[in-house]
Amino acid sequence: MKAPIVSKTSVQLLWDQSIEWILGHYLQIVIATAFGAAIVAAMLGLRWLGKRLCRRPGLMTHWPVTIGRVVARTHLWFMVLFAAKLVSGYADPPHLVARTIDVAFTIAAAMQGALWVREFVLGVVENRAGGDDHSGLGSAIGIIRLLVTVVIFAIATVAILDNLGVNVTGLIAGLGIGGIAIGLAAKGIFDDLFSALSIIFDRPFQRGDAIRWDGTSGTVEQIGLKTTRVRSVTGEEVVVSNTNLLNKELHNMARLERRRIEMVLGLAYYTPPEVCAHVPEMLKVIVERQDKCSLVRCGMSGFGDSTLDFNLQFDVRSENYDEVFAARHKVCVAILAAFNDAHIDFAFPTQTAVIAGPDGRPVAEGGGSPLPAIQHGNGSIIQPENKGLQPE
Repeated sequence: MKAPIVSKTSVQLLWDQSIEWILGHYLQIVIATAFGAAIVAAMLGLRWLGKRLCRRPGLMTHWPVTIGRVVARTHLWFMVLFAAKLVSGYADPPHLVARTIDVAFTIAAAMQGALWVREFVLGVVENRAGGDDHSGLGSAIGIIRLLVTVVIFAIATVAILDNLGVNVTGLIAGLGIGGIAIGLAAKGIFDDLFSALSIIFDRPFQRGDAIRWDGTSGTVEQIGLKTTRVRSVTGEEVVVSNTNLLNKELHNMARLERRRIEMVLGLAYYTPPEVCAHVPEMLKVIVERQDKCSLVRCGMSGFGDSTLDFNLQFDVRSENYDEVFAARHKVCVAILAAFNDAHIDFAFPTQTAVIAGPDGRPVAEGGGSPLPAIQHGNGSIIQPENKGLQPE
C-alpha cells in the first residue's frame, strides 16, 4: 500500500515549525504582514480602477477597456499569495512554511495567469465582433469562449504539474495526439469556426452591408457560426455557408464612398462636327447640376456601325444605391431634354447599301447618280425613288 503524499507526521512537523517560527520572529512577521497588507491594498485599488474602466466602454477606446477587463479579473486569493511570496523572505520562515507558500503561489499564479489570458483574448474577440449580441455571431463567440477556456486552462494545468515536479511529457504527447484526432474528425466544424473567426477579425462584411459574390447580390441580414443569411435584391433569402462565401471573390458595396456610372451615347451620323464638339460641354453642365454628381470624363470615343459614340463617366457621392439610381435617372432625363432642345438626334440601327452593276460600279435607276438603299435592322432593304432622274 502506497504511503499518502501528505502524512500526519509532515503535517505535525509543519505545525510545530510554524509555531516555533511565529514565537521567535513575531516582530518580523508583523512588519512583513503590514507590507503584505499594503501590497494587497494596492492591488485592490488597481482592480477597482479596472472595474471603473469596464463600466465606461462608450467613453474609452478598445485597449483601455480590454486592459480594464483583465485587471478586474484579479482575485483576492492571488493577491494574498502574491504578497506572501514577496514578504516571506524578510520573515525568514522555516523550510516547510516557505515550500508551502511557494507551492500555493505557483498554483495561484498559473490559475490567475490563465484567467488574465482568457479575459484578454475574449475582450479582443468581442471587440472585433462589435459587441452586438444580435449580430448572429453570438453562437460563434460562445463556442470560441468555450474553446479558449479549455485550451488555456489545460495549458495552466500542465504548467502547474510541471512546476510541482510531475513528468508531463507523456501527458503532452497524449494531448497532442488527441487534438489531431479530434481535428480530423471535426474538420468541417473547424472550417466553419475558422470562417466565423475570419469574419470577426478580418471583417470583410458586417450585418447591413450590401455585398455581391458569385453572381448574387443582396444585403447581409445575419451572420452565424456556420452560415450567413443574405436578402437578395429580388427579395428571397439566400443562405450560404461561411466557408463557401469566403472562398469566392466578394464585393462589399457598402464601403463605397462614391459610385461611378458610365454611359455610351450614340448620335446619328449626320450630326455636324461643330455640334459633336459642343456635346461634352453640354453633358458636363448637365451632370454637375445634379446633387452629389461630379463629372469624371466625357468625349467622343469612336465610330459605331450606325452611331457616333460618346462616352460619359461621372461619380455619385453616395453609398446608397437608391440615391445612385435616382441620380442616374435625373441625368438621363436631363440629357434627353437638352438634346431635344438642341435638335440632336440619337441614332438607331440602320445600314446603307449601295447597288452596283456587274463591273462593281455603283448604278442608279435611270442612269443617274447612285442612290443608297436603306437596310433596316430586320434585314429588309428599301430603295428610294429617284424621280428627278426619270426620263420624261
